[in-house]
Amino acid sequence: MKHLFVVYNPRSSRFCDVKKEVLNHLPKLKGYIIGKYEIEPTNVDENVAKFAKLLKDGDFVISAGGDATGVICANAILNSNKNITLAVLPYGNFNDLARTLGTAKLEDVLTESTQNLYPLDIIVNGKHWRYATCYVTIGMMAEAVKIYDEPKMRKILKTTNGRNVGSYTHLAGWYFKNRHKKTFLPDFKLNNKLQPQNTSDYAAINGKYMARVMKGGEDFKDPTIFRSKTDRLTNFYRLAKLMTRSMFHRVPGVLTTGDVLEFLAPATVEIQAEGENKVFVNIQTIEIKKTNKYIKVIQK
Repeated sequence: MKHLFVVYNPRSSRFCDVKKEVLNHLPKLKGYIIGKYEIEPTNVDENVAKFAKLLKDGDFVISAGGDATGVICANAILNSNKNITLAVLPYGNFNDLARTLGTAKLEDVLTESTQNLYPLDIIVNGKHWRYATCYVTIGMMAEAVKIYDEPKMRKILKTTNGRNVGSYTHLAGWYFKNRHKKTFLPDFKLNNKLQPQNTSDYAAINGKYMARVMKGGEDFKDPTIFRSKTDRLTNFYRLAKLMTRSMFHRVPGVLTTGDVLEFLAPATVEIQAEGENKVFVNIQTIEIKKTNKYIKVIQK
């Protein structure tokens, strides 16, 4: 029988839904040996390492949470170097990976229909940091989404309205309060080309969605290319223009086989990979490229 792991965060804002709609139905599943992995309140690296050690060839993993839970599952699978199938259910705020794969309910993922997903590899100062399935942001917007970890925001997210209107209202408030307070991306070159001063953001888009409302494409199926974009989003007009185009068409940008951000002086920058934020100091280079690995995913 196939070994099935369900991965979830018992402290998440939607754990009650996970318990009701997923965990309570596990005893009814036939043909699986059921295992559970509760995300521990440590950090992504420790959870990835611990979960990767549990995986064996042929296992089936269901991520029942938000994009941060998906990050842990995807990175554990890739680090295990095992033949694992991943399915993703949408129990977070944005659910970009689940929306990219089109899986919404438990019955959607109990299928043999799989697709190879080629993640982005984030390399900081020459060292691998994280794999990202859908997108990576560096700069202001990477820093902005930290508000979703604040206690006040966690309370808002427990309500259905909070996961939609409330979350974006809070994000807009952070933007207008902080957009001119600092330099989010110090002077840097992108692929040896000096970028305009006051460039605040870099984004690499690999999946169909970014931050729920911004549309991407299907580059996750391609082993070599993705789309990237830099901009000065501290300017509200430029942000509004980007959001309008991204919501009704797709995130603008250029196709690339890999990007290297090279800072003119050692820099402090924030990187966000699908819900996970980290501040890096004394950074000289950040490289984004497709990994030479892939994940087998359930796609509806």
